[in-house]
Amino acid sequence: MLSWLTGHWSEVLGFVTGAGCVILAARRNILTFPLGIANNLVFIVLFSANGLYANVGLQALFLVLGIHGWSNWHRSRTRPAFASHTPRSAIGVLVIAAVAMTGLLYLVLRVRGESTLPIADAATTAVSLTAQYMLNRRWLENWLVWIAVDVAYVVLFWSTGLPITALLYLLFIGLCIHGYVGWRPTLLTSAPTTVIDTPAARDA
Repeated sequence: MLSWLTGHWSEVLGFVTGAGCVILAARRNILTFPLGIANNLVFIVLFSANGLYANVGLQALFLVLGIHGWSNWHRSRTRPAFASHTPRSAIGVLVIAAVAMTGLLYLVLRVRGESTLPIADAATTAVSLTAQYMLNRRWLENWLVWIAVDVAYVVLFWSTGLPITALLYLLFIGLCIHGYVGWRPTLLTSAPTTVIDTPAARDA
């Protein structure tokens, strides 16, 4: 058992920090961001070793987006409502951006010839960035986008020989459903909502 854990430490640590990050986001706890940054560092090591180079770049970008989200949640901690719907004017922009990023990443990966699954690698990277931006802005529908991309990730990681990480993303699907259900009431509340680690935040 110990030898197995030693050989798969990055997957196990990625599993623990990743699950904790999504749980905290679902509970509207701002500590999701520092834990998410730790998760990014673990996955950079893991994905580099398995040839998923677009996802290595994704994790680096997540570091930047994590800092952005941390700052945005902190500034908005006293909003009357925690979450909001994605503005209609933003939907088209988000779709175009995701498609454009997918195409660009695919071309880069094809030229470099290093990615084992360039189309899947590029698409999951682009959609994940879109979902993270939506999470940073506290748009409720970020959870629906995460669910879609997590389904794709389960298939991607299983096919590339990362069963523990595939299991993690299967768990993420359930946590994203929990996050969506948990965030919906905050669209209607008029009471100030905190996003720091307090008993109220943990019990949300």
